[in-house]
Amino acid sequence: MQAPAAGTARRAERSPDETEIFQAATRVLTGVALRSLEVLGGSVTLPQFRLLAVLADLGTARSSRVARALGLEPSTVTRLADRMVAAGHVVRGSDPANRSVVTLALTASGQDMVARVAAWRREELTRILGQLTPADRAIASTGLRAFVAAAGEGYGIVTGQVPM
Repeated sequence: MQAPAAGTARRAERSPDETEIFQAATRVLTGVALRSLEVLGGSVTLPQFRLLAVLADLGTARSSRVARALGLEPSTVTRLADRMVAAGHVVRGSDPANRSVVTLALTASGQDMVARVAAWRREELTRILGQLTPADRAIASTGLRAFVAAAGEGYGIVTGQVPM
């Protein structure tokens, strides 16, 4: 009889408490992400902010590429973009090589919103981490680094293959 693969053995050794602690950590991190939008005073919804965040990552991009990155239908991205254009956070353009292609890009206002949310998240995570001892911070960082590596590069980042 063949010995179980290393990954299988590790899965079998995992206790339900380990999964529950990761569930709790997910709730905390999701809470940080959602609360960070409060810094914008309710001026954008979570889906609208996701559009801004993707554009911050992609730079000027075809609307079809933005739709793939968000895992949304192009018509949904068009509606989101309409609202963000009207609010002055996104600008539409066209590809000089193909004028029928619509591009989207952040305005200075959109860039500022993304930067403010990111700064708030960094501050909040720093505050939470500050409540841990240096040894516990090191353990948590090592564990999360391994967890992120185990999930695989790009997991959690919407690129058309993996949900945000």
